[in-house]
Amino acid sequence: QVQLVESGGGLVQAGGSLRLSCAVSGIISRANTMGWYRQAPGKQRELVASISSGDRTNYGDSVKGRFTISRDNGKNTVYLQMNSLKPEDTAVYYCNVQDRRINSWGQGTQVTVSS
Repeated sequence: QVQLVESGGGLVQAGGSLRLSCAVSGIISRANTMGWYRQAPGKQRELVASISSGDRTNYGDSVKGRFTISRDNGKNTVYLQMNSLKPEDTAVYYCNVQDRRINSWGQGTQVTVSS
């Protein structure tokens, strides 16, 4: 079984920063991708950022230059550093891990950016 436990969500003012963490437990393949997705009310889930086991990264257009994804393989943890936050970043953020056999999701953590 694979479990993802998220932390770091909360309320922050526009222009501020927040760091999300997601700790992954269980056995996953060496070749894998970890990422963050978000979903706002009435909107479809969208990719925020992803990072492969080879450290290749992808970012959604709306967060490029503001967010940074990273991973600590020794701790099996993926991070999302969010800077210059905007009210439109408000959403539930979901952690995800994919490999050749599994596609697992965290429970979601609320990020609210006030103006």
